[in-house]
Amino acid sequence: MLMKIAEFERLFRLAAGLDVDKDDLKRLSDFLRDKIHDLLVAAERNAKYNGRDLVLEPDLPLTKGLQETLRAFREMDVALELKPVLDALASLPPLDLEVSEDVRRLLPDLAGALVVAYARVLKELEPGLKNPQAEHHQRAERVFNLLL
Repeated sequence: MLMKIAEFERLFRLAAGLDVDKDDLKRLSDFLRDKIHDLLVAAERNAKYNGRDLVLEPDLPLTKGLQETLRAFREMDVALELKPVLDALASLPPLDLEVSEDVRRLLPDLAGALVVAYARVLKELEPGLKNPQAEHHQRAERVFNLLL
């Protein structure tokens, strides 16, 4: 799991007024792990393109919207730990390049920002939603897969 159950639940409530349960959290944790990995793969490509053997923060493909969501997450005052994020990423194929310390420090906040963005996408797709079901998650995941 990328984060504790209480952290997931709190972020969903703060970001979009949504209630999630334990069944949602495993699915979300796997999905977010994969999206963070996708961002790191794209960052690795950028670093290689620029002739570096180290992935730096500017290599991450953070859109303006994701940067704003990152700021919004930080304002929620929810501190996430790095170890669970690294443990989750360890189950995926490793990158060819090393990741810089600034990128490592950013990973928990990036995970939190993705949770906030995901919750807000759920609410945008279904404004009256309170407790997301499998079909809501599937639609949100399709949106993220198109964009990230």
